[in-house]
Amino acid sequence: MLREVTATRYITPLREGGSLPGLVEGDDLGTYVMKFTGAGQGRKTLVAEVVCGELARRLGLRVPGLAVIGLDPVIGLGEPDQEVQELLKSSGGLNLGMDFLSRAIGFDSLAHRVSPEEAGRVVWFDALVNNVDRSWRNPNMLVHDGDLWLIDHGATMIWHHNWPGARASAARPYDASDHALAPFAPDVRSAAAELGPRVTPELLAEVTAAIPEEWLRDEPGFESADALRRAYAEPLLARAATVHERIRVQDGRGAEEGAK
Repeated sequence: MLREVTATRYITPLREGGSLPGLVEGDDLGTYVMKFTGAGQGRKTLVAEVVCGELARRLGLRVPGLAVIGLDPVIGLGEPDQEVQELLKSSGGLNLGMDFLSRAIGFDSLAHRVSPEEAGRVVWFDALVNNVDRSWRNPNMLVHDGDLWLIDHGATMIWHHNWPGARASAARPYDASDHALAPFAPDVRSAAAELGPRVTPELLAEVTAAIPEEWLRDEPGFESADALRRAYAEPLLARAATVHERIRVQDGRGAEEGAK
């Protein structure tokens, strides 16, 4: 289960992204980047953050720690920014927090080198969860104390926006030609051999169990939260075994090839 924290102070909005996350302080005195149920595509974005963040952590990738943050809408009454005030008012209840990495800087491929092994692990993982938001234009990676950290997994598992087409969507290839780590010759085959067998039904059950029940209620076509949890796990389990065969990468000449 994720840590449970209550937001005690809204510090400032973070305007780099379109969903307007905010920096908040919790009752544990921790500082968190908070994403809100009232923003963008709401709770599904937060579900994707939980599933991908917890799965990445268990596979040995660096992601900020996650917490479920309780928000009382009254916290927004004193906010001078009308947009922020409305967001806080519409996000009462459980929201998602990520540990704030102080002094972290955005990843820059010209300033930070990544080994083929690490690049391969990240590309393979992004293919597994079908992350469409890790391009050189918007890497969604940070460098903290010299290490690479992955952030912002809301634009993953796009099949959960159309469950009837989930099986077909999950079977599609993954185009990594525009990936932020494509220039580092990612060793996807080694990553698949190492990480693929670790994505088991037991691991996915553990990961999906971390999704708060509140975010899974009333999903059309599912009789229970546990049924929906299984629906999240099934495409990931199917992809883990063979997705490396459907990753489109670039060779040294800029030509695309499959990472088989």
